[in-house]
Amino acid sequence: MNKLKTTEAKVLWKLRCKLGEGTLWVKEHNSIYFVDIKKKSFFSLNTKNNKKKKYRVNKEIGFLAHIKGDIFILGLQGELRIQNIKTKKIIKSILIEKDIKLNRVNDGKTDPKGNLWFGTMDNLERKIEKGSLYKLDKNLLLTRVDRNYRITNGPAFIDELNFYHTDSSKKIIYKIRINKKNKIINKKIFKKFSSKEGSPDGMTLDKNKNLWVAHFHGACVSVFNDRAKLIHRIQLPAKNITNCTFGGQKNNELFITSATKGMSNADLQKYTYSGFLFSVKTNMRGKLQKKFILSNEKKRSLL
Repeated sequence: MNKLKTTEAKVLWKLRCKLGEGTLWVKEHNSIYFVDIKKKSFFSLNTKNNKKKKYRVNKEIGFLAHIKGDIFILGLQGELRIQNIKTKKIIKSILIEKDIKLNRVNDGKTDPKGNLWFGTMDNLERKIEKGSLYKLDKNLLLTRVDRNYRITNGPAFIDELNFYHTDSSKKIIYKIRINKKNKIINKKIFKKFSSKEGSPDGMTLDKNKNLWVAHFHGACVSVFNDRAKLIHRIQLPAKNITNCTFGGQKNNELFITSATKGMSNADLQKYTYSGFLFSVKTNMRGKLQKKFILSNEKKRSLL
C-alpha cells in the first residue's frame, strides 16, 4: 500500500467559529457545508467559484445532511428539521428528547443506506451520561440504538452494520456492530486517547477504511488503520480541531473545522488560526457521505 501523503493545511475561510463542526461535502453544489454550533449558524463554500454563504437558524445546530437540491435535514437543539435552506420553508419537524431540556443534538452522519445517525449530549457538558445515539430511517422512524454517552461524536461507517462512534469526554472511540434490527451485538474500545492527545472529535473514513480523527485540544488530525495503529498525522495551526470530511472534485481533499471555544487569550495568540476552515490535499480518496434517503411515500407527502 502506498504511504499516505498530505499537503500543508490551507486556510479556506477566516471565520472565528466558536464551535465549528458538522462538515458535509455536497458534490452537486461543489460545496463544503459546516456549522458553528454556538453561533446558531451554518455555512457553505463553493470550491469552484469561491462563493461563500452564511445561514442563520434559531437554535444551536450540530450538523446538516443533504436530501436533494436545497432541501436538507438540520440537527438542531431538541429537533431534527427538514428545511429548504434557500426559501427557509420548514417541511417537517421531529422533536428529540423533549423531556431532557438541557440536552442538544450534536454530530450526525448518514450510513451507506442513507439512514441518518446522530448523537445527543448534555449542553452544559457536565460529566453526566445523558447522551444517546439515534438512527432515523427512510420512513422517519426514530430508534435509540445506544445510550450513556457524555459527548457523542462521529459516527463513521465502515458498512451498514459496522461503524465507529465516539465519547469525546471519555476520550474513547468505540467500534460498534449492529444487527439488522438496530441492536448492538458487539461494542468495543477501538482507541483511547491520552490526556496530551486531547479528545477524539469528528471523524471520517477513506476508501481503505482508515479512520481520520479530529483532535479537540490536540491541534491535529490523526489517521488510524483498522487495527487502531497510527499511520499518519496532520498538524494544524488551531488548537481545537473538531471535524473533517473528504470532498473536492476527486474526493481527495480533506475539509477540517476548528473552534475557539474554551481557549485562553494565550492560546488564541499561540494558535492564531483557531476557528478557521481548512483544507488538506491527500493521495487518498474518501468515502462520500450518502444523501439522507426518504421512502417514496415520504417523498410524495413531504416534497
